[in-house]
Amino acid sequence: MEDTKLQKMKELVEIINYHNYNYYSLDNPTISDAEWDKLYDELLALEKETGVVLENSPSKRVGGEILSSFKKYTHEVNLYSLEKCNTFERLREWVDSIKKQNQKTEFFVEYKYDGLTVSLTYENGILVSGATRGNGSVGEDVTAQVKTIRTVPLTIDYKGKVIVQGEAIMKLSELSKYNKTADEPLKNARNAAAGAVRNLDPKITASRNLDVIFYSINYIDNTEIKSQVEMYEFLKNNKFNVEKKWQLCSTYEEIENAINDIDNIKSSLDFLIDGVVIKVNDIAERKLFGYTAKFPKWAIAYKYAAEEMSTKLNGITWQVGRTGKMTPIAEIEPVELAGATIKRATLNNYNDILRKKIKLYDYVFVRRSNEVIPEILGVARETAESTPIQKIDTCPSCGSKLVEIGANLFCVNTYHCPEQIKDRITHYASRDAMNLVGLRDKTVAQLYEILHVSTVADLYNLTADDLSKLEGFKDKKITNLLDAIEKSKDVELSQFIYSLGIPNIGKKSAKLLAKEFKTYENFKNAKIEDINNIFTFGDVMSEAIVEYFENDNNLQIIQKLFDSGVKIKEYVQKSTQKLSSMTFVLTGTLPTLSREDATKIIEDNGGQVSSSVSKKTDFVLLGENPGSKLQKAQELGIKIIIEAELKKMVE
Repeated sequence: MEDTKLQKMKELVEIINYHNYNYYSLDNPTISDAEWDKLYDELLALEKETGVVLENSPSKRVGGEILSSFKKYTHEVNLYSLEKCNTFERLREWVDSIKKQNQKTEFFVEYKYDGLTVSLTYENGILVSGATRGNGSVGEDVTAQVKTIRTVPLTIDYKGKVIVQGEAIMKLSELSKYNKTADEPLKNARNAAAGAVRNLDPKITASRNLDVIFYSINYIDNTEIKSQVEMYEFLKNNKFNVEKKWQLCSTYEEIENAINDIDNIKSSLDFLIDGVVIKVNDIAERKLFGYTAKFPKWAIAYKYAAEEMSTKLNGITWQVGRTGKMTPIAEIEPVELAGATIKRATLNNYNDILRKKIKLYDYVFVRRSNEVIPEILGVARETAESTPIQKIDTCPSCGSKLVEIGANLFCVNTYHCPEQIKDRITHYASRDAMNLVGLRDKTVAQLYEILHVSTVADLYNLTADDLSKLEGFKDKKITNLLDAIEKSKDVELSQFIYSLGIPNIGKKSAKLLAKEFKTYENFKNAKIEDINNIFTFGDVMSEAIVEYFENDNNLQIIQKLFDSGVKIKEYVQKSTQKLSSMTFVLTGTLPTLSREDATKIIEDNGGQVSSSVSKKTDFVLLGENPGSKLQKAQELGIKIIIEAELKKMVE
């Protein structure tokens, strides 16, 4: 009977580990969560009943007893660091030095992960030890910790001794999920991974849902591996989690192009990278170059401009949005991040300040990723001057008493608060709303302060004589703005809905609402249950819409717009549905169409446009200088079309 149960446990472990590998390493789920839970619960019950836990059981991932201290671990093979460069000039010098020895050398290009390096040893197919890099020769024994990490195989098919190296990381999505419920939020993904692996309580490691991405074999017996490509194949075949995005390059130009391509997509990755690693692919050839005291001569890391730095927090400015929400903006000592000089960063709300334990004059971590607003992640270190940040109780724009709603502070003086008024007008004038070209922040401020424009309806009363009083307004600029205002009187329903600035209603939501209700009157009179019938809409959005139209001030302003000649087009389902149920992704610059024009053509013909390529994508519309979406489409076998083909599809 016991043999039968043991055999069943072996089968369950094999099945669960198979599904775990597909889910975590291949990003290809092969079973539902409910089915997985059922298998796992059955295994736990058998383990409890028999008192046996198999070596590779997934139940070992939860973590064991708290350790009293870390033991020192002496590496059998030194773990070297990499020479680093941040200019293409230095990179070219390095490539040329390699090419002098052999013009046919191939280079293996891969991500440089920003986490914690770990070395794992397997004997007879079983994980026997895990260690941090430490100083390269001596690290810390973290075997109990790495066993909790879901992408670390507890057993492998290879039965000889092998030592592998990888990077322990915390995915950005996991960091965000963790911080939503954490009493003390983690500062960044790198520190989160390092802190989890180097934690004496393995349960803490397990709670952070780390991953390890493997990229090197430092020792293997009885098996000859001839190249980095073969090394990756070995790791992959033994169910190690490896990054699929790598490239073989023969020339310096190919390497530089690969680095630029990765630079363009790194902000879309779900983990941190801080550069690219370039290695000689051939293992035998590496031996000709050897090592310095610190790093191998056959590899180099190209580092991107920093996206995260620490700097001093000198002050807090409270910013008022169009909904009255207060956002604390950190005034920081200027710091260079991702090619830009950063002087300000967001702190979301006062609760965010408390959770991150941030004080004035602290040194704080600031992160910027491409065009995303820089954010304060947490405290780097306190200073002797560090002072608690006080919660404001009055609006800095109008002096009204603030109201606390949930995690945020609000100014409820909606129609008399200068900053709210200006922000609503700016939103109304934006490209995706009424598209009043030339009407941006600075001009809106002049309109409010000099011409006393206090609602969007006042825009339609402006004259050339009025505008001539504003700084920088000459004949052409005056004419252009008045023409844009006149043109806006004939507006699509979705644009008008978006222009109202209803809380939680963005561009996509506005389009769905227009499609559902067809006319402004239907939309205005919709009840919560009517709006909730729209897929993706919930009570928060529905209630915001209903509350907006229960406000007399809002209705009066809209009526003034109508009195000024604004007419809202009824939504009409286009007669052609040639692209019905088709999903498109756009990449690159099209020959004649703007992205907005191409999107409109697709949506008018029943199709939809997505921002990312997936298995559900039907077509990728390709323009000049495409990004990483093209590569992903090619990998997934998605059909790629050009502008002329799109036009032909809808003729």
